[in-house]
Order: sequence, then structure tokens, then C-alpha cells
Amino acid sequence: MSSIIHIKTYNEPPFCEKEILRYSGCKSTDSEISALMQSAIGEVRKKLIYKVCYRELQIAVNGDVCDFEHFSVQSKNLADNLKDCFSVIVFSATVGIEIDRLITKYGRISPSKALALQAIGAERIEALCDAFCEDIAKEKNITLKPRFSPGYGDLPLSVQRDIFNILDCSKRIGVFLNDSMLMSPSKSVTAFVGLTNGEVKQKMHKCDSCDKIDCSYRGAL
Repeated sequence: MSSIIHIKTYNEPPFCEKEILRYSGCKSTDSEISALMQSAIGEVRKKLIYKVCYRELQIAVNGDVCDFEHFSVQSKNLADNLKDCFSVIVFSATVGIEIDRLITKYGRISPSKALALQAIGAERIEALCDAFCEDIAKEKNITLKPRFSPGYGDLPLSVQRDIFNILDCSKRIGVFLNDSMLMSPSKSVTAFVGLTNGEVKQKMHKCDSCDKIDCSYRGAL
């Protein structure tokens, strides 16, 4: 497969207020909550970027081990996800650092707005990942498996190191990794997404591949 690291920049994906409410922990909305959300969106939207860097790698699955040419990972959940794939897209996506700065600012003066911004950031990075996956599926005219990130199921966060090594995320899109395997900007994602010629029986939902059923952010499946 190509050793080229590709970079894509996207226009703003449509906002989904339902998802923002879910990430904020709200079961329903009222005029006050809606006004707060709209105020936060209005303040942050021009500060956001939508960038992705990625590579396509060959994939070989042997039992619980996934071999990605440059590194291998032992994970039953990831192996189950990728077992019918002929290659995999490894990617990192971010909406930038400015939302982190606003969250820090409002954490001191308006905790409710900081919470709204946290929820917006979560919705924005998921919307970017969705847009990227849809783009790749159309570009290659291929079926994609649900994306799978370090920390899902039994896939350890330590896999972040391997992803950063092959993508050079800090240079390409300004995403950095600390010793605890956490990314900065915080509203960033790394993931594997498998390419297959077969039918994908799973729904294309980010919660499908995670077995943490008590998560407060879990979407309706």
C-alpha cells in the first residue's frame, strides 16, 4: 500500500442539536437550554477547523492479531471488526485547539457554557469522522466497516503510539499525544476503518463496536 500520508480539510458539517444534547447529558430541551446551545455554537463555529490525515494499509488478521504492515495489534474486538477486510484506513481527525481554550475560559466563569462547548466539541469531531468515512466510501466506491478507535472494547489506548508514528499527526494536522495516551487538541480522534467488498451487517454507528453498555453517552442502537 502507499506510504503517502494524505490530508483532507472539510467545510463545516451540519450541526445536530440532538447529538449535542446527548453529549451534554440532557434528556430534553427547553428555551433556556436551546439558547445556551445556540450561543455556544455561535461563539465557537468560526474557530473550528476540520482536518484529517490518513494512510491506507494492508491488513492481515490471524486469530486475535491484526497485522498492519508497520505494526501489529492483539485485540479480539478489532480482529472481529476487520476480519473480512482487504485493507484498512488508519486516520486521525481534529477540530482544532480553539474550542479547548474556550472550554477552559468558560470553566472559570460559566460552567454551563463550558459543558455546552464540551458537548459541541464531541458532536463536531464525530460529525467530521462521519464526513470523512462517507467521503472515503464514495471516493473508492467501497463498503466501510464501522470505525474502531483505541479505547473501544479490548483495543488498548497504547495503540495511539503506533498510529501517531505512521501518520506524523503533530506535523500533519497539529495533534499531539502525551504520556497518558491522551490527545491535544482534546477534540481529536484516531481510528481504524476497514475496507471490504462484502456486505457490512453492522449498523454504521460509533457505539456498535464498544461493549461499555453503561456509558452515559451511548447512542440508541
